[in-house]
Amino acid sequence: MKIRSSTKKGSVKRVIGRTAIILGIFLASILVLIYTAMLVICYGPSPRARDLFVNTCMETSFLKYFPPLVMSSAQIEEIREANGIVDNGEVTVGQQDYTNVDNQDKSQPDIEIVDVVGATYKGKMMIVKDPSRVVVGTSSDTFSADKGGKKLDQMIADEGAVGGVNAGGFVDDGGVGNGGMPIGLVIKNGKLLNGGLNTPFTVVGFDQKNMLHVGTMTGQQAMDKGLRDAVSFGPALVVNGNPMESSGTGGGLNPRTAIGQREDGSVLILVIDGRQPHSLGATHKDLVDVMIDFEAVNACNLDGGSSSMMYYEGELKTVCSSLYGPRRIPTAILVK
Repeated sequence: MKIRSSTKKGSVKRVIGRTAIILGIFLASILVLIYTAMLVICYGPSPRARDLFVNTCMETSFLKYFPPLVMSSAQIEEIREANGIVDNGEVTVGQQDYTNVDNQDKSQPDIEIVDVVGATYKGKMMIVKDPSRVVVGTSSDTFSADKGGKKLDQMIADEGAVGGVNAGGFVDDGGVGNGGMPIGLVIKNGKLLNGGLNTPFTVVGFDQKNMLHVGTMTGQQAMDKGLRDAVSFGPALVVNGNPMESSGTGGGLNPRTAIGQREDGSVLILVIDGRQPHSLGATHKDLVDVMIDFEAVNACNLDGGSSSMMYYEGELKTVCSSLYGPRRIPTAILVK
């Protein structure tokens, strides 16, 4: 009996050992294929494919570790600088008054959601006729990494909104952050909740007369403009009716969120799906084109990637790219 038991145990160990070897060979083969594919993309015949790959990866929290495996930091930086939106330093000027917006065409709804489709992307555009309904939502009045952020649907419910999208960026080490600490300025109801008075940021937000302002400004400049609700992110896409120029590919292909405003005061809230079979994603140049197509006079990119999503009336209108579902975030653009 002891001999049979020992033989059985030995057979089990051999099976486990062989399975481990086969699994190891399979994983090693996958890694070799990935590495080879990266070499082909980065050093193959198509500079555009290389630039899209590098920019797409470097705009994420996790995939940004891939290009450095086959390229130097200097090469990556050169590609990043040659492909994107050119910030010319322009800031929104003028003082439109949208405090009493009247929807002249009563046959049209106050809020409309339409499909947006491009060569590499699909998404949704929410058009809000009354800009006073668009505000910044926050996970808390005092931000803390220990406290963490909130998921978008919870923020919408807590603030009594009918819909919303993600807004500004946040500390997200390794793509697994808890959304507790925003990056840059956060202004809500005219109160500066985050960001200093003297540090410049790319800011997007509404003033007391419901006009959208976009551009690089300090916290003090934002307060002097009378911004009631604002966050920091970028790049700016359209400023004073002028589309921002792009270079190269205009960025990588990723999920995107953006906000803009028409001359009549209507607010344009855009979310593009990405990293999905039905939608690879959009570049920043794509966002510029979409905002111009929808007649935006001012527009700005918001945080994207796995945070990008749109809710309206309790329904998720876009597809979240995160494997773990909707993320916790510190700020949102809400529609009351």
